[in-house]
Amino acid sequence: MTNTQAEQAAAARRAEEGTAVEAGSKATERFTASGKLAKLEVPKERVSLLAGAAIKAINDIAVEHQVTYEEYNALKAWLIKVGTDGEWPLFLDVWLEHTIEDVNSKDRPGAASTIEGPYYVPGAPVLQTPATLEMREDEEGTPFLLKGRFTDTAGNPIQDAQVEIWHADAAGYYSQYAPGLPEWLFRATVKADENGYFEINTKRPAPYQIPTDGACGQLIAAAGWHAWRPAHIHIKVSAPGYQLVTQQLYFPGDPHNEDDIASAVKPELMLEPKPRADGGEGEEAVYDYVLAKEGEHK
Repeated sequence: MTNTQAEQAAAARRAEEGTAVEAGSKATERFTASGKLAKLEVPKERVSLLAGAAIKAINDIAVEHQVTYEEYNALKAWLIKVGTDGEWPLFLDVWLEHTIEDVNSKDRPGAASTIEGPYYVPGAPVLQTPATLEMREDEEGTPFLLKGRFTDTAGNPIQDAQVEIWHADAAGYYSQYAPGLPEWLFRATVKADENGYFEINTKRPAPYQIPTDGACGQLIAAAGWHAWRPAHIHIKVSAPGYQLVTQQLYFPGDPHNEDDIASAVKPELMLEPKPRADGGEGEEAVYDYVLAKEGEHK
């Protein structure tokens, strides 16, 4: 599906089913319920350092660019709208998370990682390899097989490894974040076999726009930016005793690999799709995972 076709499909879906506010509210609710803040114990000195640096940076921008009261009030109104639309998870995951991820993964050997994004849902159905993700009978998209193998940094097979996988449908919508989609559409936790090998059958996703009818879309329009993300498959890979790796896997030739609005594309995450080796319909790609043991560093 081309960008134009994806945009038209997304517009039609939005008109009938969902809005950015609905998706944003669900993202906010899920983050609040995720437990990620349950053990937050940041020393006061660290809070003072980070908050002080952020406040200083904003004030420096105001001085450097001679911000007017009209611009300040527009910013204040927009920040309020980000909150009322529930889009803080979207805003932070699109424009900040890639830097946080780079900082936190720089010393970990093994598979490359990137941002999680706002649409992860834990507890997806558990499937054994070879697995087929849930999809509708008339699901659009090219059949796609993702397969690979888990090893440690010494090249030994990893047992009890798993792949959490999720991605959008052909219109750019994620299950549980847009009405009218099956609950676990294109979502699963796939268990690798005893040799660390896995196979996952799904449909190749299309490029899509992040929601543009809320506060984030208002910023994008005002700045003259685009809202496109290249086609990608979300992945979390893990095994007992090994460090979790979060990824998005991309497809060559996508026009937005070079200007992804979320700045999440890395060369190490690019797939190499080929015709199915078994002669079946669609494509396949091999992506192997090297996982670092807990506490292991470069």
